[in-house]
Amino acid sequence: MAARAGTSEIDLTAVDRFLFDLQEKILSQFEAFEPQSRFSGDLLESPSSVARPMVLEAGNTFEKAAVMFTRVQGPHLPASVSARRPEIAGAPFQAVSLSLITHPENPFVPTAHMNLRCFLVEADTKVWHFGGGFDLTPAYPSAADAIFWHRHVRQAVESVYPGRYETLKANCDDYFNLPHRAHTRGIGGLFFDDWTLGGFATCFSFIQSVAEHFLLAYVPIIRLRQFIPWQPAHKRFQRLRRGRYAEFNLAIDRGTRYGLESGRRTESVLASLPPQADWAYAWKPEPGSREALLESQYLVARNWLTEQS
Repeated sequence: MAARAGTSEIDLTAVDRFLFDLQEKILSQFEAFEPQSRFSGDLLESPSSVARPMVLEAGNTFEKAAVMFTRVQGPHLPASVSARRPEIAGAPFQAVSLSLITHPENPFVPTAHMNLRCFLVEADTKVWHFGGGFDLTPAYPSAADAIFWHRHVRQAVESVYPGRYETLKANCDDYFNLPHRAHTRGIGGLFFDDWTLGGFATCFSFIQSVAEHFLLAYVPIIRLRQFIPWQPAHKRFQRLRRGRYAEFNLAIDRGTRYGLESGRRTESVLASLPPQADWAYAWKPEPGSREALLESQYLVARNWLTEQS
């Protein structure tokens, strides 16, 4: 449920500044993996929005990476947001957000996603909430990586909200899920929406923790996996997995719907899609192969913190 608060309790400007600075930090850390390629983009301004889409393509480490900052205001909430809170449907709103997606070149480096956002709605009084999360989507997963990843997921949550890791992990498993495929999108992470627990300042601290632990978890995994030798068959499987990723973004993801409904630049909204993806009719992996084990052992809701690395 969205929280109602006096203006003095809300500091959307501080969130805006944090997310804009976070974009710079992420760009710097990702470009450190690239000897030549750099992010490119524009500062797009209009009377109702400011956007800074930054995209890197054809890099050595990242076949594509997108890090997008947006500040927007509008006369009424998009249906993808207000459908869950009919009491504020039609109200003017402001929102700031940062989202990122990576599609690595090496099939052994997992795809990663993070989104952080804050809404302020001018209903009868000011109504606000935070949302976001992050998850990891490997084609060739490692149990050690999964355990390492979820240790940081737990730290991101527990440092602000003790005892809430299991709930936000379960939210991620439920949301980043392809029901038509009967498996999760990846090995999970955390997900939260309509989040107001503890008040504005505590929620703001939480998204700062989420951002910090995303980088602490993902950057070491890139370093560990980026030079693993791979063959064309590995790349083919990576493209098939990207097809499943695209299915989620286009058919299920509320963030994609929000971006299109709120009038954001279509090119920016769809920047999360992979540069290359494949679909093969009724494709099945060889029984017992690493490709076959992905769905049965990794693309399921699983408590990785009970595993031994």
